[in-house]
Amino acid sequence: MKIAVAGTGYVGLSLAVLLAQHNEVKAVDVIPEKVEKINNKISPIQDDYIEDYLANKELNLVATLDGETAYNEAEYVIVATPTNYDSETNHFDTKYVEQVLELVTMVNPNAIIVIKSTIPEGYTVRVREQYHNKNIIFSPEFLRESKALYDNLFPSRIIVGVPKGDERLLKAAQTFAQLLQQGAIKQDIPTLILGLSEAEAVKLFANSYLAMRVAYFNELDTYAETKGLNVRDIIDGISLDPRIGTYYNNPSFGYGGYCLPKDTRQLRANFNGVPQDLISAICASNHTRKTFIADEVIKFGKQFSGKEKPVVGIYRLTMKANSDNFRASAIQGVMRRLKDHGLRVVIHEPTLTVPEFEGYEVIADINEFKNLSDVIVANRFESTLDDVKQKVYTRDLYNRD
Repeated sequence: MKIAVAGTGYVGLSLAVLLAQHNEVKAVDVIPEKVEKINNKISPIQDDYIEDYLANKELNLVATLDGETAYNEAEYVIVATPTNYDSETNHFDTKYVEQVLELVTMVNPNAIIVIKSTIPEGYTVRVREQYHNKNIIFSPEFLRESKALYDNLFPSRIIVGVPKGDERLLKAAQTFAQLLQQGAIKQDIPTLILGLSEAEAVKLFANSYLAMRVAYFNELDTYAETKGLNVRDIIDGISLDPRIGTYYNNPSFGYGGYCLPKDTRQLRANFNGVPQDLISAICASNHTRKTFIADEVIKFGKQFSGKEKPVVGIYRLTMKANSDNFRASAIQGVMRRLKDHGLRVVIHEPTLTVPEFEGYEVIADINEFKNLSDVIVANRFESTLDDVKQKVYTRDLYNRD
């Protein structure tokens, strides 16, 4: 089958690689460097499975800048373009999705368009009417950054949303689900065909639940730190309850990354006119956590260094280990609060090749960074810091994400 994938971020590229095992896939992007890397079997994103599959597997995959030709030839077009949250409109910015929808509708109105980008509840119904295109459906993704292809090879579930009562699109959705199943290693994958808006809501509520867990254990950590309690003992004790479990329970500086902040805020916006307290509380809790962490870093820095205004070193901007993404990372919120207190803040981030990041000095040499920093702040502790462990502030209790 001929398939086009719009966007080669971690969602789009992992899907393109997955489907190119058994189908003819064209991955479309607007960045020439990414297209060139993919065609040279080099992953433009950090993901061990994608890197391995591109380098070692026989894939029928071509990357291109020519979206019009790719879409014109495709039976299925998967839209995996960014939908960043716009704080002014309180909604996702869906302009890149709509650019693809408009072009596909113009050059190939018979193609089945599957939106994979995260969108507001009710969006797919609206754009089907806006573009007079009845071939648009929605399928949420449930992927972790740096593990996106793994999560497509071993998916927790496959969900596709279609208009209720449309037998033609029901068959198209089932075919799309079969394509995903065919590329996966896992067998007997739970698969649900839902209504369009229900499928959109699944994505937003799933990520908001995960954000809630992060916020919950962070507030537990704040409480224990403030009261002088052993937080690990408390977490170990409650996590043994099988109804709670041992996942998403490692304290951090707050939730961040590609999805959780924007999806939770979008869901809060969707609740406009609907009674709620919890969703707003999740967003507020994340803000409070960053303020608490900044205050604790200041206290720790003064106590350890004996200086009124110690130099604070930020070790890594990334949210997770083995990741090159630091968009909306919680530590950046902490940095801004430290800077507002008049502290000098420097960064060590190996993925940055510039001397400055958003007004903060970047120290490329790790030893220079360690020597300059009176206190080092690390959202996730790594063995690189073992020799200066005494001056590291972290809430990473389990040395994992």
